[in-house]
Amino acid sequence: MSYPGGYGGYPPQGYPPAPGGYPPANPYGGPPPSSGPPPPPGQGFAGGYPPAGGYPPAGGYPPAGGYPPAAGGYPPASGGYPPAPGGYPPTSGGYPSSYPTGNAGPPPPGAAVPGFTAPGIPQPQGQDYSQGMPGQYPQGGQPGYQQSGYQQPPAPGGYPQAPATGGYPQAPAAGGYPQAPSGGGSYQQPAAPSNIYSGGGGDQPPPPAQPAAPKPQAPPPQPVPPTHELSQMSLGGWQPGQTRGTVVPTENFDAEEDAKILRKAMKGMGTDEKAILELLAERSNAQRQKIKLQFKTMYGKDLISDLKSELSGDFKESVMALFVPTTEYDAWCLNNAMVGLGTNEEVLIEILCTRTNEEIAEIVRVYRDKFHRDLEKDVVGDTSGHFKRLLVSMTTANRDEVKEVDYEKAKKEAKELYKAGEKKWGTDESEFNRILACRSFPQLKATFDEYIKVSQRDIMGTIDREFSGHVRDGMKAIVMCVRNRPEFFADKIYKCVKGLGTDDHTLIRVIVTRSEYDMVEIKQVFLNKYRKTVWKAIDSDTSGDYKRILQALVKKD
Repeated sequence: MSYPGGYGGYPPQGYPPAPGGYPPANPYGGPPPSSGPPPPPGQGFAGGYPPAGGYPPAGGYPPAGGYPPAAGGYPPASGGYPPAPGGYPPTSGGYPSSYPTGNAGPPPPGAAVPGFTAPGIPQPQGQDYSQGMPGQYPQGGQPGYQQSGYQQPPAPGGYPQAPATGGYPQAPAAGGYPQAPSGGGSYQQPAAPSNIYSGGGGDQPPPPAQPAAPKPQAPPPQPVPPTHELSQMSLGGWQPGQTRGTVVPTENFDAEEDAKILRKAMKGMGTDEKAILELLAERSNAQRQKIKLQFKTMYGKDLISDLKSELSGDFKESVMALFVPTTEYDAWCLNNAMVGLGTNEEVLIEILCTRTNEEIAEIVRVYRDKFHRDLEKDVVGDTSGHFKRLLVSMTTANRDEVKEVDYEKAKKEAKELYKAGEKKWGTDESEFNRILACRSFPQLKATFDEYIKVSQRDIMGTIDREFSGHVRDGMKAIVMCVRNRPEFFADKIYKCVKGLGTDDHTLIRVIVTRSEYDMVEIKQVFLNKYRKTVWKAIDSDTSGDYKRILQALVKKD
C-alpha cells in the first residue's frame, strides 16, 4: 500500500533513515540538510520550519509558553526520545516516514489548512477536506501536531509517552477527532467543539438525530366509581354504635375484692380518695353496678350513701356520676335541667340531639320510672316555638337509622331545604325540622353534600342565617353529629375550660358519659383543633382529687 500522493512505501526501511529521510523534508520550503545531526532545539532548518518570527504569528497557535515545549520537548534531548522498543518507527498501520512537499510555505495568518479545521474558521463552501487532498497533508495532519484549537499542556517531563506497541493511532474517521491511545500515557484529547463539523464541508450542521423509539407506557389508571369512594369513607370519623372509649372493662374482674378495697378506703378516720378514684377509673359502668350490689351484699350497707358521706365537692359529683347507669344519668341530667325555675336548654340539646334512638327510648323509660313524669310533657312545658317542636321530635326516638343512602332522595331534599330557606323570603322551619328529625345520619350527610351543589352554600351557614336562638343551636348540633360527633363534644369540653372559671357540671357530664363511648376520637379532635390535649386542659382548670379522677378517666396521651 502506498500513501496518497505517490510517496514512498510504508513503513520506511531501517532506523535511522538514510540521508534525506529523517528529519523529514521541510513542508514549507527549503531542503533539509543532506547530512549531519538535527538542528539544536529552538532552531529550524534554513528557510524552513518554524519560520522566522515564529509560527503561527503572535497571538496564534500555540500561545507563548505552549507547544512545542521548552528544552526537553521536540526534537528530544539526549536521553529522551526515541521511545521504548515497539514505538517508533511504527509498525504497519502508523504514519508515513516522509511528508509530501506540495506546499510552498506556511499558510498566511487566518487561512485554513486543508485537512485541519481550526475553531471558528469556516471552510470554503463545497469543499470536503475530510479525507485530505492529493499533494497535501493527510487528514491526520502533521505527526505530533494537535488538530484541536485548544492548548494542551505537555505531560511532565516534556513530550507525551509513546503509545503502546502497534504505533500511532490511525487517522480519525470523518466526523471526529482521534481518541487517546488505549495503552499510551495519560494524555487526553479534548472533545471537539460543538460548532466544528469535521465530517462535512464548511459550516454545514450535522444531520438531525433520529428520534428514540417511544418507551412502552403503563396503562392509565382506571377511575374509581364515586360509590366506591363513598362506601370507603367514614362518616365524620364516627359510625352509630361505634365504641372507642378510654375506659374499658377490666379483665379478671372480681366484684368482691373491689368491694373490700372500697370498704377499706372509707373505714376509720379519713378517706383514701386515691384508692377510690384509681379503682373506679379502671372499671366499666356495668362492673361498677356489680360492685355496688356486692358491697350491699357483703356489708349490708348502701355504697352510694357511704360515698356521699365521705366525699365532697366536684369529686363527689364525679364519683356519683360513675355509679349511675348511663341512661339513668342522662335522665337525671334532663330532669335537673328542667326542674324548678328556668331551663338549661344546652343540656336538653346535648342529650336529646346527640343520642341514638335506642338511647333516647331508654332515657324516656327511666325518666318515667325514676321521676314519675313524662319527658315529652316536661319538654313542652319548659320550651316553646320551633325549639320545642324540634325537641319533641327528638323524644319520639323514631329517626330512620337505615345505613343505606338514597342519593336521589338526597338530591330532592337538598333542593327542598334550599327552597325552604335561602331561596325564599323568610324560612319554612317545618321543612327543616322534618328532614333533620326523620332522616338517618348517613342520609343526612349525603343531603348536606348535595345542598352545597344546589345552593353553593354550606348547611351550617344557612342555619346560622335562617334561624336564631336555641332552635338554631339544636339544628347545628344535629348537623355536627352527622358530620363528626366527637367534634361536637370536643367543642363542649373546650367551652368548659376556656376563659375565666370552669363549667364543672358540663365537664363532668361530658367526660363521664363519653369515657366509654368515643373519648379516644374526642381527644384526637381536641388536639388537632385546639393544639393541646384534654389532659392538659383538665390539668390547667381543675385541682385536687377532682382533677385526678377526670384525668384518670381520659387517660394521659
